[in-house]
Amino acid sequence: MAAQRLLPVLRTDDPDAAVTSAQTAIEAGLRLVELTATTPDWARALAQLRQRHPGALIGLGTVTSASLARAAVAAGASFLVSPWPVPEVRTVTDEAGLPFLEGAFTPAEVASAVARGPVKLFPAHVGGPAYLRSLRQVLPEAVIVPTGGIRLSEVETWLESGATAVGVGRDLFSGDLARHVADVLAIAIPSGTVRP
Repeated sequence: MAAQRLLPVLRTDDPDAAVTSAQTAIEAGLRLVELTATTPDWARALAQLRQRHPGALIGLGTVTSASLARAAVAAGASFLVSPWPVPEVRTVTDEAGLPFLEGAFTPAEVASAVARGPVKLFPAHVGGPAYLRSLRQVLPEAVIVPTGGIRLSEVETWLESGATAVGVGRDLFSGDLARHVADVLAIAIPSGTVRP
């Protein structure tokens, strides 16, 4: 995630559209994509993507319970993301050896989550980049990924404000996805940078 500096968040009511959009994003150069548990039949979509793109990291977001986390692990998720602190999800990811991006918003939630690993700052648009800069002053080594309400045109500002990566959803997946991916990767991964 830190190498790509972009976390594409694919939230849709159609699992087939999720697969198609994720495939387009991967073919356009993204190495990881987050599906969400709010997508009907997300487990099938996730399993299809893992089978078709074994080198890609396909994660599941909006994971709010241990049972959902276990189902995501069984479906082949590469990482899990929660919208708020969910300790029982961390237990499942620790047991499975998977990365977990724990959701947090308040300074106390963020500090607590940072002590355990990377943090999803959500909903990021509420505090904006200035809020992230304030958090960075007291948590300079934290891995923080702001997500929620972020537009493509704001990615650079979020990165400059200290985001490790930036979660973008609707704005990335609307219109010309391949062009959007190319544009945002040009910002997120400067020219001459070698991607692992």
